[in-house]
Amino acid sequence: MHTLVANIDNIPNYDIKSKRTQDVFASPKCTLSPSRLTGLVCLANIALVQTKEKSINILGIETSCDETAAAVVADGRIVKSSVIASQTKLHEKYGGVVPEIASRAHIEKIYPVITEAIEQANVSKDDIDAIAVANQPGLTVALIVGVTAAKTLALTWDKPLLAINHLHAHLQSAMLAEADLQLPAVALIVSGGHTCLYDYHSPLEPKLLGSTIDDAAGEAFDKVANILKLPYPGGPAIEKIAKNGNPDAIKFPRSMLAPDSLDFSFSGIKTAVLYYCRGQDMKGENKVDSMSAKQIADIAASFQAAVVDVLVKKTQRAVEKINAKTVLLGGGVAANTQLRTALQNMCDSTMPAKKLLVAPKQYCTDNAVMVASLAYHKFKAGLFADLTLEPKASSK
Repeated sequence: MHTLVANIDNIPNYDIKSKRTQDVFASPKCTLSPSRLTGLVCLANIALVQTKEKSINILGIETSCDETAAAVVADGRIVKSSVIASQTKLHEKYGGVVPEIASRAHIEKIYPVITEAIEQANVSKDDIDAIAVANQPGLTVALIVGVTAAKTLALTWDKPLLAINHLHAHLQSAMLAEADLQLPAVALIVSGGHTCLYDYHSPLEPKLLGSTIDDAAGEAFDKVANILKLPYPGGPAIEKIAKNGNPDAIKFPRSMLAPDSLDFSFSGIKTAVLYYCRGQDMKGENKVDSMSAKQIADIAASFQAAVVDVLVKKTQRAVEKINAKTVLLGGGVAANTQLRTALQNMCDSTMPAKKLLVAPKQYCTDNAVMVASLAYHKFKAGLFADLTLEPKASSK
């Protein structure tokens, strides 16, 4: 276990723009002469101009689930470093993330990951303008590691602290290279733990339109992969084997809920796959062991097609509801090629055509670049957190 240690003598004093200095100027006890005060104000204005010209470097930290990540991003777009310690191998034999194992791994990796991110960015603590951390939603025992590290650095380095919603951060991954975002936009986040649609008008105020009422899409991929005895994580495994299958071989159900609903439900299709393989109510024999590779590929392809179909149709509903000009796609399942292609076809066929922005594959899964990118907008808006910040399992 690594402990973050700082020398109290190295904590910098408040500068000319700090709240403490401003409080001194405003105090009735201030005895500065008008000429001296004018000079200091001039210095303050110079400092503010220099701040505007200087890049804003934010150190982002992400530990919401099973990736320990840190990144330094300048001005919300320029990725100076991105370091991720994956725990996939640790959880593989369990077929899913074990919270206690995840937490222990975060504790072991958080310090070296942050250190490497700073070294790769070729910056020092003095070059960092703020510390950002994903504090919700996620596994509480995992989040607390990142939150504690971020609060420690904010205190010892005397830096502002920024609290980031992990789901909202996923949206930033799709916009890193976009200089002219056409709004309004519909944003679809598809991951192992969440499936959500947002009305996106600004980075700071995405409005939730719909979410999963049971299993998330990524969770369904993992569970179906387990049924088919495919390796973990299930998303990449199913996508790989589905390439050899027929997506029309089996008509798995598409749960659309109410005609105007923007919520999702994937527990039904998971159960449909289970019953297909093991009989109604699981009263038959498990046929997976006796299936050919082609039969398993057909199940995987048919399942994937059903999930993608629901995701695309729900997104299209949202586009029509808010008259969106752009569609954003982020989250781990956003790496799925069939989903990307289907959404692009939907955007191209809609009149007028919509622009699709998709997160680069390296930023689809959990990472700290998205955390630092969103934090830039909160930094500019002055939306800082204090040291009482706590992790939250849910963002509701």
